[in-house]
Amino acid sequence: MTEPAKETPRRGNGRKLIALAALAGAAIGVAAIYGIGMPDGNSGNGKSCAVSLKSAQAAKPLATGEVAAFLPTTKPLDASELVFNTADGTAKTLNDFAGKTVLLNLWATWCAPCRKEMPALDRLQGAMGGEDFQVVAVNVDVRPGDRPKKFLDEIGVEHLTRYGDDKLGLFVALRSLGRATGLPATMLVGPDGCEIGTMYGPAEWDSDDAQAMLKAAMTAQN
Repeated sequence: MTEPAKETPRRGNGRKLIALAALAGAAIGVAAIYGIGMPDGNSGNGKSCAVSLKSAQAAKPLATGEVAAFLPTTKPLDASELVFNTADGTAKTLNDFAGKTVLLNLWATWCAPCRKEMPALDRLQGAMGGEDFQVVAVNVDVRPGDRPKKFLDEIGVEHLTRYGDDKLGLFVALRSLGRATGLPATMLVGPDGCEIGTMYGPAEWDSDDAQAMLKAAMTAQN
């Protein structure tokens, strides 16, 4: 009798397991850095997030319509040390945007909702970008090549600066903090480098609803 052929493990599954193990290891390291489990997010390091908390309170009643899924924080996270790269590979943190309100968005070319919302993010930067506000859209494709640039060129992005993180460090950091369950993931960060609120999933960020909420959050900082 012929013995049944043994099933050969699929290479793709092995690669996925390796990738998940790597992400889990990175998540443990990030958890240690950011103080996961502290009663006030990770603000136990003594950083004051009073400005962003005030902004969150002002944004809450305006989180409606196109931004109804936006969740203003009640326990702000210190996001100032989150790391990503410029198009030429230079490391940046949100500390480099100190004094500005930042809409931090994580996206990938393979993520259909990300691709759909990108034009709105570009228009928002065109409408509100300046000394006090900036959209920071960070691509998290692994081994991205020229795919992100080609996509942004194809849709005619005019106002966004290109940022990336092909090592997934930023995504793992936010996921470990409970702020990125998938893509797209967006965090509004105040001029003090602290979280104002988080959005899970896409939004029409240039809509009247979104701009009214953002302006209310910024006005509360004065």
